[in-house]
Amino acid sequence: MDLSPFESDNSVSCRLASEIPDVCRTEDCCLGIDEAGRGPVLGPMVYGICFCPVSKKQELKDSKVADSKTLNEVERENLFQKIDESKSYIGWALQIISPNTISTSMLQRTKYNLNAISHDTAIDLVQYALDSGVQLKEVFVDTVGPADKYEDKLSKRFPGIDVTVRPKADSLFPIVSAASICAKVARDRVVKGWSFSEDMGDVEADYGSGYPSDPKTKAWMLKYLDPVFGYPQFVRFSWSTAQTLMDSKGVTVHWDDDDEDGEKGAQRQNNKSMLAYFSASAGGKDQKSTHQTHRFFTERRLKSLEAL
Repeated sequence: MDLSPFESDNSVSCRLASEIPDVCRTEDCCLGIDEAGRGPVLGPMVYGICFCPVSKKQELKDSKVADSKTLNEVERENLFQKIDESKSYIGWALQIISPNTISTSMLQRTKYNLNAISHDTAIDLVQYALDSGVQLKEVFVDTVGPADKYEDKLSKRFPGIDVTVRPKADSLFPIVSAASICAKVARDRVVKGWSFSEDMGDVEADYGSGYPSDPKTKAWMLKYLDPVFGYPQFVRFSWSTAQTLMDSKGVTVHWDDDDEDGEKGAQRQNNKSMLAYFSASAGGKDQKSTHQTHRFFTERRLKSLEAL
């Protein structure tokens, strides 16, 4: 799995895919869809599909694929290697949705929530398989939202394909288990090797699972919270966990594009103007820190605007 296309710019989303097996272009195929990283406050969400001929379902089942959440890291890696080595009849594709994409989507004026992102990503991946010549006859999906409504939506979008949407599909259908493993392996590798584009010095990499309930994740988020500019793009700053910490630990500032501009307006509200943090009067280490923070903030704002 070559992650370099995503790692070259982890602020945007990226599609990765295996080669399409020839047999998948000539035989009726089944396809499974699952995701990894829906709940964490750190890192990307990864959607995965796996597909193979219907005639190969038993072989896939015999390979002992299982829901990735029931496997440890070594077991997942070994099973992904088996899947990847079965390239004569199994194909896969992944959509890595960057935390920056998630945040800017959820915080833009026209809200684009996680369920809508998930549905659209799943649809795009099925369409990718069809456009690549895969002869899809069956699609199995782990549900997002009410299963019957999601199944109806996908059935109407892909007439002629038998769509099955079920809760816990990754433990019911081996082809969904395979997709789950691909997605989880990709996310784990991306998170473990995350490259921070912001100038943050030596960042401690022991941030735990990335879930808000993880004590290591909580400690990391407290340590790397900038009181003015918040978090690097590794953090989903649209998550309530991040917003609560910024509200409680961050400083209150006056944005100069508010109704009443400038330092005078800020003083009336008993806080500082945002521009005060870029003051030329700062010197020494403070000036260097201010310049670094300014650059971090500017880069994040530009990338957020580009994402819109």
